[in-house]
Amino acid sequence: MAAEQPTILATSGGWRHGERTDIEFGKLIHHALELSDPGSRPRLCYVGTAGGDQRWFNANVSDAGRVAGVEVSHLNLFPMPPSTDLVDFVLGHDVVWVNGGSVANLLAIWRVHDLGPVLREAWQAGVVLSGVSAGSICWYVGGPTDSFGPELRVVTDGLGMLPYGNGVHYDSEAARRPVTHEAVAAGTLPTTHCTDDGAGLVYHGTELVEAVSERSRGGAYVVERDAATGEVVEHVLPVRRL
Repeated sequence: MAAEQPTILATSGGWRHGERTDIEFGKLIHHALELSDPGSRPRLCYVGTAGGDQRWFNANVSDAGRVAGVEVSHLNLFPMPPSTDLVDFVLGHDVVWVNGGSVANLLAIWRVHDLGPVLREAWQAGVVLSGVSAGSICWYVGGPTDSFGPELRVVTDGLGMLPYGNGVHYDSEAARRPVTHEAVAAGTLPTTHCTDDGAGLVYHGTELVEAVSERSRGGAYVVERDAATGEVVEHVLPVRRL
């Protein structure tokens, strides 16, 4: 089974503390699986490039998958990819979940392995693309990141499947909002879609169709430059609580 149309769920959440495991899938990951219309045993491809493909965290994700009844595979790029045919590997899943970390490093390593075109083909074939933080920004033109140090900088070499900027952790890191506004005002980023912790944005093709959240609070926003005045305007989006 596959999503009926190209689908992305870009988030600032997805994980929760487990009862018998270190972590479990949160409501956002479950929502990504639902969007894929997976059938009886969903298949999730976990991509941990942004964190350096940490094997201990891979084990935690596998445990979380077991608890949720989800078959988990890992697309590790260290020390080498898992297959010579990455298209076949990725298309064998219902959802790709990209975890957080350094989006700048992630994009550089993906370019080395030519993974961007693979993910685009999977997206067009109905594999739901999703992820948190770096795993959210990567689908867009770019966004603010702490990949280079504590002071945020803006990356603009994202995969660009979604023709917007992306701001993550909008409510939990004070610098995120002003840096986003400055980047949009300067034209460094185009209109930018942002999520508070726990929130996610659902796209069909490149159209934003819904904002959701796995928390009782936390929002989502569109930041754009008013063509008439040149001022930056922030719009609050309606959010459906999962």
